[in-house]
Amino acid sequence: MKKYLILGLILISFSNWAQTKSVSKEVTVVANRVEAFRKALIDPETNQLKELTSKDLSYGHSSGVLQNQEVFIEKLLNKESDFVTIEFQNQTIQITGDVAIVRHNLAAHTKDSGVEKDIKIGNVLVWQKQKGKWVVVARQAFKLPQ
Repeated sequence: MKKYLILGLILISFSNWAQTKSVSKEVTVVANRVEAFRKALIDPETNQLKELTSKDLSYGHSSGVLQNQEVFIEKLLNKESDFVTIEFQNQTIQITGDVAIVRHNLAAHTKDSGVEKDIKIGNVLVWQKQKGKWVVVARQAFKLPQ
């Protein structure tokens, strides 16, 4: 009986270890996708942005403006939304099943419609694994407390 108890504990420990290792690997994959998304915001290309975002994207700005994938991409390409530099600070990634919640502060220098300014806002990105790839399905920016 004692042998079965020990074997059971070993199997449970191995299962927990394997699950933790799998989640850890996915966190790295998501972090790499977030970095690709950051770079795509600075140097936007239609195909790259479509590959990183869901066709059902809900992209919320700190002003309250909401955009779908088409408008989000259009505004980046026509420089109405123009990121010169972006840094994601204090980033966390939480994965539950096929959903990843990414939180960070976004510090950026922008040149929206030719007007330069520095911004610092909070962001929540919701990523979902679709057809084996992580894509942004929702983003909500918010003003940080002073």
